[in-house]
Amino acid sequence: MSKPTKAPARRVAVAAAPPRSAKKVGPADGTELLGDLRALVHAARERIAAAANAAYTQLCWQVGRRLLAENLQAGRAAYGKQILATVSQELTAEFGAGFSYTALTRMARFAEWMTDERILATLSQTLSWSHFVELLPIKDPLARDFYAEMCRIERWDVRTLRSKIGGMLYQRTALSKQPESVISAEIGKLRDGQMSPDTVFRDPYLLDLLGLKGAYSERDLESAILREIEGVMLELGAGFTFVARQKRMSVGKDDFYLDLLFFHRHLRRLIAVELKLESFAPAHVGQMELYLRWLDKHERAPGEEAPIGLILCASADAEQVELLQLDAKSIRVSEYLTALPPLPLLRARLHQAIEHAREQAARRLADAGGER
Repeated sequence: MSKPTKAPARRVAVAAAPPRSAKKVGPADGTELLGDLRALVHAARERIAAAANAAYTQLCWQVGRRLLAENLQAGRAAYGKQILATVSQELTAEFGAGFSYTALTRMARFAEWMTDERILATLSQTLSWSHFVELLPIKDPLARDFYAEMCRIERWDVRTLRSKIGGMLYQRTALSKQPESVISAEIGKLRDGQMSPDTVFRDPYLLDLLGLKGAYSERDLESAILREIEGVMLELGAGFTFVARQKRMSVGKDDFYLDLLFFHRHLRRLIAVELKLESFAPAHVGQMELYLRWLDKHERAPGEEAPIGLILCASADAEQVELLQLDAKSIRVSEYLTALPPLPLLRARLHQAIEHAREQAARRLADAGGER
């Protein structure tokens, strides 16, 4: 009887080996697992922080309401201050910092402003108490409501909110130049998730971050905007998405080139932007109308609204712009500032523009009423 060969033993050894496709447990899997667990922890912490923030904001509001119910400031200011000081000392001793005399008066002012608990519940899901503290010093209640809603929609952190207020964003919107009834209605739409062009567009745009000094061309301005696109997008506002530079439009035998093309997610519209180094001229309107009609015909997607044009120029005569009735043509004209004037000068200029626009709106309403 012959001796058995070693081949069967090799076959047994091969069969016993794990298949090549079997997954090996190694360091890579531990890294992936650790990453997943970290993500779960961070997500849970964010939810806890959001819930704690909402609860604390509600507490501040309830404390403010309770203080207002005592009517501490109505005809007995000295007595009210004494009561608040005593309450503040007791609460601070028992619960720690956060209940100082200043903090309690701030809570009372918060309750005076925020009278609708449903609005508070919505805002407190996004805004922290620190956000509300930044909003309280704003005297104009409509401006305060505007900043609160825009902060919620665009999810500004506290620093960004402070920057928007300091940069007088509200005063630079077309919305601020409307009658108060219109502003109030538009803020109501913001709460319902609807955003209008009057809320989106600004005048002037603050483009000092571009660093342009001395003489520069329109191409220089365009290149600087694209180079600093992150900061420019912050100035334009959340919702803007960059689409194209020097967008080519063929009309008949001629080619035209639009400086910048954006899309706005909230408005669901294409935004055509033309840059002008010179002052606004009525001839610019005809050029923009051509661009808007071409975009409406060739680039507008199903479900989108008609495109809007923005002419950014060095300066603009308000009477000329008003006479052209550009809103009906979906065209906006705004100035841009590559170097900021002193804040008092900018503030005075914006307030003058707002008063002028509101006077014009009131005159139009009066004329319309007379015609009827």
